[in-house]
Amino acid sequence: MAANKTLAIAMTSILIGLIVLGLKGLAWWLTGSIALYSDALESIVNVVTAIGALIAVRLAQRPADATLPYGYHKAEYFSAVLVGVMIIVAAILILREAFFGFLAPELPDAPVQGLAVSGIATVINLVWAAVLIREGRKARSPAISADGKHLMTDVVSTGGVLVGLVLVFATGIAQLDAVLAALVALNILWSGWGVIRDSVGGLMDVAVPPETQRTIREVISANADGALEAHDIRTRQAGKMTFIDFHLVVPGTMTVEVAHAICDGIEAKLREAVEDVQINIHVEPEDKAKHAGIVVL
Repeated sequence: MAANKTLAIAMTSILIGLIVLGLKGLAWWLTGSIALYSDALESIVNVVTAIGALIAVRLAQRPADATLPYGYHKAEYFSAVLVGVMIIVAAILILREAFFGFLAPELPDAPVQGLAVSGIATVINLVWAAVLIREGRKARSPAISADGKHLMTDVVSTGGVLVGLVLVFATGIAQLDAVLAALVALNILWSGWGVIRDSVGGLMDVAVPPETQRTIREVISANADGALEAHDIRTRQAGKMTFIDFHLVVPGTMTVEVAHAICDGIEAKLREAVEDVQINIHVEPEDKAKHAGIVVL
């Protein structure tokens, strides 16, 4: 059910992206504003990245196989990197238009109609960005979360454009239109860098957040009765999956059956505390104790 919902959200993003692109394209056509052109260009990026997110989400849901025994979860990070790259490309194109627009400034036409159409598109983006961020966090989907964060950046930049265009029409200073477009481009560049930075962390097997690490250690400590210590605890995040591995030291006289039962108990409690988790426990005799990590006794 959760997987189907994530796919439905990804497909809806494409549809909404196309609607918003049409509205922003109309606003640019009505006014001829470079700032609104830059806003429409960013919407093209939104559509492309929404398609990339859909492909990544579908791929990430494939079960593990002989080729990729740990699963396809990291596919979403590649989509998020694509989002970042597309954002940066759009920003460069906008800066180019802003430069030429500043050299040959022209006041935009049909201000009321253009601003109204762009305002409607912005409201749609605002609502959908909030949905994407919320659902991406719930599903622990990097692709959906990246799409939502980018849309929210789009909302902020569009709001700035609309306020700025009011100043353009009020003052009659045509160069302000190009300056606004350049500011939008810089904001987009910052957004793209943030998306790429977060995605690279996932591709590099970044550890789970500190609060999750504390939960993992507390669960191991509370459910390792009979063992001596747990050390070399390592975690990594791959899409929605969390991977945990550690060494569990037990008395040398303990039977394999009892040691296995302790491991089963720890795994069961970890699965209750952490969603979508894969656990690997290496059992060692007491002479391997490091007297570090989680000392049970």
